[in-house]
Amino acid sequence: MDAEKRQSLALKAAKVRAGIIEGVYNAKSGHPGGSLSSADIFTYLYFEKLNIDPQDPKCPERDRFVLSKGHCAPGLYAALALRGYFSPDELKKLRHIGAMLQGHPDMKGTPGVDMSTGSLGQGISAAVGMALAAKMDGKGYKVYCLLGDGEIQEGQVWEAIMFAAHHKLDNLCLILDHNGLQIDGDVEKVAGLEPIDEKLRSFGCEVAVADGHDFESLETAFNAARECSCKPFAIIARTTKGKGVSFMENQAGWHGKAPNAEQYQKAMDELNSAIAALA
Repeated sequence: MDAEKRQSLALKAAKVRAGIIEGVYNAKSGHPGGSLSSADIFTYLYFEKLNIDPQDPKCPERDRFVLSKGHCAPGLYAALALRGYFSPDELKKLRHIGAMLQGHPDMKGTPGVDMSTGSLGQGISAAVGMALAAKMDGKGYKVYCLLGDGEIQEGQVWEAIMFAAHHKLDNLCLILDHNGLQIDGDVEKVAGLEPIDEKLRSFGCEVAVADGHDFESLETAFNAARECSCKPFAIIARTTKGKGVSFMENQAGWHGKAPNAEQYQKAMDELNSAIAALA
């Protein structure tokens, strides 16, 4: 990846992060921590990887994306707005009565959302179904699914992975936002997951580990996913919860609360400085 592309993606990711803070602040509720940790992943997917068209959100040949950790909708919405699916002004209406953007993704009301999610562990099952449907229909689209590390404590996740491996769904790419924190604190203290890579392999996945905040590392992992055959592919993206906002980084308390006016201003000052430096 050349320096120009890397800088362009970093600029977009900073704008996605600003959109996350804008949305959660105006909603007075929401989930900034995991949205921010996923911002670079959203950016890479929507500006580099996915075969999509904002002017034709329901194109049958498009790639599908499922946000299994649906509470991180602010990150998805910010990426969709920046990609041109709807006006960025909608972000300020997040979670408002009658507005388009609900607290969790709604495929019926939001352009660009392929699956309604929110109940943790269930989104991956929908993604597996989409991938199987593509195989059965002879379609070439890919299915991408983003999960949280706390989320994969759910048994349904592993049932879905086992099913995907059994059916050789090499058109399915799972991405794990591995920031190490969940609503109750450290993932390893709540219900330890390691070694995640070995567990995924034992369930039939091909696995790559990436730096979830480095676009070259993400590109290498996604390129490996493209070359994988006869198996689902899983990318373990190591990230920092709250990435990009200094006082939110690595703080489990920012899993599900909105900043107050002073915190909002501090966060936006940091992000606007990052945007100015990259522009």
